[in-house]
Amino acid sequence: MVSFRLRQVGALFGGRAILANRPMVRVRRRAKSNASSEPMKKLFEINPAIDRQACASRFAERTRVQIRDVLTRETAEEIRMILARGTRWGLAVRAGDGTANPPRSFYPHEVATPAGAEEANKAALAAHQASARGDYAFRYANYPILDALNQKWDPDGPYELLLEYLNAADFLDLVREVTGFLDLIKADAQATFYAPNHYLGRHNDSHVAEGWRVAYVLNFAPDDWHPDWGGYLMFLDSDGDVIEGFRPRFNALNLFAVPQAHLVSYVPPFAPMGRFALTGWLRT
Repeated sequence: MVSFRLRQVGALFGGRAILANRPMVRVRRRAKSNASSEPMKKLFEINPAIDRQACASRFAERTRVQIRDVLTRETAEEIRMILARGTRWGLAVRAGDGTANPPRSFYPHEVATPAGAEEANKAALAAHQASARGDYAFRYANYPILDALNQKWDPDGPYELLLEYLNAADFLDLVREVTGFLDLIKADAQATFYAPNHYLGRHNDSHVAEGWRVAYVLNFAPDDWHPDWGGYLMFLDSDGDVIEGFRPRFNALNLFAVPQAHLVSYVPPFAPMGRFALTGWLRT
């Protein structure tokens, strides 16, 4: 049984402290006439050494692939720093199958209040109970990038820029080339953080009517993430057997066609903090 401490927001994240409200990395969109001569840091850069043909062959065979070292090390480290030190996390929860149990998203400012933290903890406990029944459920920390953009949480901040990079030609062309889906035109995104007691139950992303074609997980977990710490992206056959699993490696991009059955395995209480990622879908 998972213990929830209602008076501490940290209980939502495995009972540990979350680094939040640290200064975010700011990357200017364009040089200004009065800008200093200090070089701007790069935030997102595709690794030119990727063997795209090999990745495309594997995707064609299995409808899924993990591309390791997808970004340059410098830019991957910058993104991991934003996720670990510059993010105010909320909580994404679902507690059961069907339209009667829709997913809920508790925003960072909501879980920062005692009443909001209590409500989020109740929802997380309901997810625990739904999973015990065998229903679809999940709970994990998230930062809803599209909501943050629309509601102007941090204008011109790094997440706004990251969303632009995920929709720029360099990234979309990489995904098109690897998947063979040349009609992909846009990506949505959320930042996710799986702490102890977090997981994503089995489902298949069957929202194809919305134009979803490919799901992606851009991982920024610690380099030495241990298999015992969970957080694996696992794919299942019709009998519920695991047919493939991807370790949450640092700077690795998982791509898989939807719909197909998958889950993110439970992160146990003894796991360290740090299964960070940018996740979403690429659409036609």
